[in-house]
Amino acid sequence: MYIASAVILLVIVSLAVAIPLNSVSEKIPFKGSSVLDEVPLIDGHNDLPYNIYRLEHDRLKNFSLDSDLTKHPEWGKLASSHTDLPRMRRGKLGGQFFVAFVGCNSLDKDAVELTMDQIDVIKRLIKAYPADLQYADSVEGIWNAFNSKKIASMICVEGGHSMDNRLGVLRLYYEMGVRYMTLTHSCTLPWADASPVDDATTTSLITKHNLTQWGKTVVLEMNRLGMMVDISHVSKGVMLDAIHTSRAPVIFSHSSAWAVHKHHRNVQDDVLRELRLNGGIIMVNFYPEFIGNNTLDRVIEHLNHIRSVIGTDHVGIGADYDGVDKTPVGLEDVSKYPALFDKLAESGHGFQPWTEEELKKLAGLNLLRVMKNVEDVRDSLKHELPYEDLIPYDDLVRDNPTQGCRTDLDSYKDGPENFETALKMLNPQ
Repeated sequence: MYIASAVILLVIVSLAVAIPLNSVSEKIPFKGSSVLDEVPLIDGHNDLPYNIYRLEHDRLKNFSLDSDLTKHPEWGKLASSHTDLPRMRRGKLGGQFFVAFVGCNSLDKDAVELTMDQIDVIKRLIKAYPADLQYADSVEGIWNAFNSKKIASMICVEGGHSMDNRLGVLRLYYEMGVRYMTLTHSCTLPWADASPVDDATTTSLITKHNLTQWGKTVVLEMNRLGMMVDISHVSKGVMLDAIHTSRAPVIFSHSSAWAVHKHHRNVQDDVLRELRLNGGIIMVNFYPEFIGNNTLDRVIEHLNHIRSVIGTDHVGIGADYDGVDKTPVGLEDVSKYPALFDKLAESGHGFQPWTEEELKKLAGLNLLRVMKNVEDVRDSLKHELPYEDLIPYDDLVRDNPTQGCRTDLDSYKDGPENFETALKMLNPQ
């Protein structure tokens, strides 16, 4: 009798305890930003180095990345200043591609020198803050930094004009730590068209060439080196040519969905499908002019559209902080990434919530997969000799016969004394 009563009492007590515990667990929803403690959030594009060039002339002695730059008398007034260490830490940033960018006005002039200055300032910046930043040039390096509670810091070059039509310069950039190059910026090059050629207002004025044969050689040499091919900023034709030429997955480091906002910087659905077949990734841009308005919800609309077309294995984040003068409400600077991940995980917003696994892929696992595949292709091509092709003269002067003369003459160390001699060397027929 006493035993039976004790059993009944034990069951009642167990039920009484179990019910509140279940209720408590149900009241604690999954918080999307919690995944950023488990995998690195890797942003594909940040232009802080260019702002250091603009405001500090590449001098770091009076620049404090570990301070609140919103309170700085100059940086605080700069509309395109979105990055400092306190905000990076609040944003749970795990990895950042810092951009070595120089303007298109340096094309055929001093692009190489200026780009090297930018690479140098990135490396010096990383060394100046060893408690927070750690240089990385590989997947292994990114994980090592993240596991050390530091922000993995990578280098990229934005715009093929920075290589001055020279494969040797491209190779040296890789040795300097550059792990992706955007094929063009906003200026069309002798070997690759930039996205403005797809603008309806200018199409009738421009002859499209897409990616020339020598441009395809640039892609193949990047594959051989282990440098990711970035096709943000390029025309649709170059996007497709690069995807079909590349022996490794390609990336869009900071682009969004054309179907959501029809801007030539965005990616159309048929290109997205080719990207999926290639195994690449599109890292979504936050710039209001590209996404269509200035809200966090609009960024989510782009992410959800890409998810609906090609799934969540091919999407990432490339906010473009410090490179734009406007940002969405709710995503004002690098401290706001958690707000995006939290909302993606919530229900009741008119879209299927993103799962923990999907958010980890978005944060960084997709980019790490692509980067590892690029490294694997590099390793498989280790016995392949460097490409030594010189850019054809016809490419250099295809739309402007005054372009390229200096570059052509400099390419021949025997030093032809006049233009006609150089022309014959390049076109022996």
